[in-house]
Amino acid sequence: MTLIAAVSADGFISTGTGVPWHLPRDKEHFRRATRSQWLLIGRRTYEEMTGWFEEHHPLVLTRSPVYVPPAGEVVASVAEAMQVAAAGGASELFVCGGGEAYAAAMPCADRLILTHVDSMLGSGVPFPPVNPAEWQETAREDFPADATHAHALRFSTYERLRSPAQAPDGTL
Repeated sequence: MTLIAAVSADGFISTGTGVPWHLPRDKEHFRRATRSQWLLIGRRTYEEMTGWFEEHHPLVLTRSPVYVPPAGEVVASVAEAMQVAAAGGASELFVCGGGEAYAAAMPCADRLILTHVDSMLGSGVPFPPVNPAEWQETAREDFPADATHAHALRFSTYERLRSPAQAPDGTL
């Protein structure tokens, strides 16, 4: 399981609604990493990203038993998402937000793909803390601010140093 997110320098993914930055390079990075993949997305984030899922298999994490997404299917837990993705032939499940989905999935994750944005949001929706004793940065690409990016950013990939926690049903 991979968590993929853009995170501010002070650890937030949003101020409450939507992505707080316009970063075309990050958008392309996200699309390249997740193309044709199974995605786990919280309902609010899914609705904010309407139109993004033409080449994906979205699983919408929601407590609502009556919610019907325009594309993909509903799941009630990370464990259920892992089962559905595995049954569909997925070798990897990407968690794309929001904050509650990241927090629920972090114990099961074995990889993080983070865009570190050189911006301070001050408050909002936090990304779960990344404990340096549990994660090792294995790839890094730095980009300065430029004419189309108001903020410098860094793409970092982290691998978990130990096996991730198992889902409650014993699956990984």
